[in-house]
Amino acid sequence: MPPVAFFFVILGVWELISASLAGSRKFLLPPPQSVLIHGLLARDAYSQILPSFLRTAGLALGGLIVAMLAGMLVAAVMYRFSWLERAGFPYLVALQAVPVLAVAPLIAVILGYSYVAKGIVVVLIAFFPIPANFLLGLRSVDAGLEDLFRLQRTSWWTRFWRLAFPSALPQLFTSFRIAAGLAVIGAIVGEEFFQAGVPGLGMRLLQYLDQVEYNRLYGALILSSLLGIAFYSIFTWTSSRVLRSWHESAQVGR
Repeated sequence: MPPVAFFFVILGVWELISASLAGSRKFLLPPPQSVLIHGLLARDAYSQILPSFLRTAGLALGGLIVAMLAGMLVAAVMYRFSWLERAGFPYLVALQAVPVLAVAPLIAVILGYSYVAKGIVVVLIAFFPIPANFLLGLRSVDAGLEDLFRLQRTSWWTRFWRLAFPSALPQLFTSFRIAAGLAVIGAIVGEEFFQAGVPGLGMRLLQYLDQVEYNRLYGALILSSLLGIAFYSIFTWTSSRVLRSWHESAQVGR
């Protein structure tokens, strides 16, 4: 109920701000019903936006999957070799700090204005939270349990798979939820920079802005937000299913 109630509050504030704008500036913020009818539900609108939405969703999902696999692998290797963590982690931070738009022209020179180039932008933006959080989880294993495994002379792989990995699952799912929203942002940014191929939501946003079609512009923004919420909700649901029987983080409020 609280999210639903807050949603109607947002709609009310939106309506008030739209109504308060002068006639010559009203196009800057159309009322919610105008965005819904003319920006989303009109046949010529959804026939254009829906394929773009699916295109962006596929790009974001593909880049997110690559970022998840690469991030988990990097964190596992750093967990196995402490010296590699000390040597490589500063460069992960540096990679996160580099503005993507600054390296996008270099990506374009190497790969062209292709779908793969857009996917690399998604990976670059969504990657960092995954190894950072997963590695923190792997390093946060209970010391007593780790000593117990060592006393049993278990292999490193057994300690990782039976102890460290389950203990790090809360942090791992947290990183997935963060990366999910970043992947959508990366897909939008990549499409806006590499304006080639089948248009996604990023290209539609620029198109509607140039054409002063603000109803469709806000409709595309709403769909991009819903895409991020959908990704976030999927990982939240999966996390609760995996962790609810044994971890206290999934039992809050039960």
